Parts: sequence; structure tokens; C-alpha cells
Amino acid sequence: YRKSVMSASAKVFDAVAGYGVPRIHFGVGTGELLGLMGEAGADVVGVDWRVPLDEAVGRVGPGKALQGNLDPTVLFTDKDTVETRAGEVLDAAAGLEGHVFNLGHGVLPNTDPDALTRLVDYVHTRTAR
Repeated sequence: YRKSVMSASAKVFDAVAGYGVPRIHFGVGTGELLGLMGEAGADVVGVDWRVPLDEAVGRVGPGKALQGNLDPTVLFTDKDTVETRAGEVLDAAAGLEGHVFNLGHGVLPNTDPDALTRLVDYVHTRTAR
């Protein structure tokens, strides 16, 4: 990553820095690269389901928000399991500098759209201010 990708990522993040939007860097299976991904200029570093958020924050370091990291296969389970697992992600994110709830990584084919709707409703209810 450092040798072949980081400079290109940094150029992209630098190019969009003036737009005033969060710059998110996400990869799948990149647990060992999270710190470098943050160094490339991201404001938010995506974390897939393989790395717990408490470990990810240590790898990324201070000053960055995290995005993720519900295992997308959880959406194939029952409503109670989805809510339990989503709640675990939200609880783990409670003390972070910033967190964007997300699947950690993407919606899998054959995922029931209603399961996504229920997940979004649950997260919105749990995080409403």
C-alpha cells in the first residue's frame, strides 16, 4: 500500500479537500492498513467486519472518525439478531471521536431490502437525539 497506492490515494484526498465534505477511505480486508489509510488524508477510515472498532481506533490513531462495521451476513438472520449485532456496533462506537454506522462491507446479493430498511430504522431509533 505504502509503495503502490498511498500516493495516489493522497492525491485524490488532496484534490477534493476544498469541497468541505468528509473524505472516506474504505477497503475490504485492509485491517493492517488502517493507519496508512488514515495517513493518506482520509477524515474517515472505513472498517470492515473483521476488525473490532476498539482495535481499529488504535490502528488509525486520533483525529479520524471510523465507518463500519456490521458484518453484512447478519442481515440474513432474524430481526432480533440483527438488532443485537447492530447494537453491539453502536455500543462499541459510543466513545469514538466520530462514527458512521455502516455495513462493513457492502450489501451482499440476495439481501432482503426489507432487512436493510429494518436495520436503518433500528439505527435511527437508537441514535436519535
